[in-house]
Amino acid sequence: MHRFFTAPAAVADGYIQLDQESLAHIRVLRLGPRETFIVSDGAGLDYQCILAGDRAEIVSAADNLAEPTVSCTVYLAYAKGERMDYAVQKSVELGADRICLFPSDRCIVKMDEKTRPKKLARWGKIALEAAKQSGRGKVPTVDALPDYPSALTQAAGATVPLFLYEGEAQRSLQAALEAHPQFDTVSLVIGPEGGFTEAEALQAQAAGLLSVSLGKRILRCETAPVAALAAVMALTGNL
Repeated sequence: MHRFFTAPAAVADGYIQLDQESLAHIRVLRLGPRETFIVSDGAGLDYQCILAGDRAEIVSAADNLAEPTVSCTVYLAYAKGERMDYAVQKSVELGADRICLFPSDRCIVKMDEKTRPKKLARWGKIALEAAKQSGRGKVPTVDALPDYPSALTQAAGATVPLFLYEGEAQRSLQAALEAHPQFDTVSLVIGPEGGFTEAEALQAQAAGLLSVSLGKRILRCETAPVAALAAVMALTGNL
């Protein structure tokens, strides 16, 4: 069933005021007057609706069951074009609560004040479409952080702050999670195409992050968040 998102304030008196983008999409889909579709308020409620002019008439409401019970923020170092698009899309599909992008020493892509707004708008659109496709109850935000230390500071605030590092030989992601039987927030810090430097790994350790390995194979920067999120969701019963 087709899915759209709205703000809770748009819901009133049995109707939902649709924004122009949603209305345009409905016209493209050529939904008939009695065809049902879902409008999510982004706060946990899904409304089954039919079209009534420029509004959606609410037929029924139910809790969205697709949101994970654990909040996972993915911190991604900037990567080239399609790789970043893929990482954002799949992170949303797999249940990321938030995606934060940051620069690191080996990033090939450089972001500046001129290009950042346009790229964030693009990744936000990718997140929106992925949320619709996967039946999410919210659209995860995609933010840009000014530097690597800012990413470490924010990531360290999670109950289980994980630093994915190919140089880690002792602790696996699974072992790190199993050492915390009770947790509700996880952060995953993931490097660019060339990985993190040793100095960056030491910075992460000093900031309180747990260095973890995803196994004996080295994954691409766009594959790592997919594997890590899938593991987190599986181990917490959210997959």
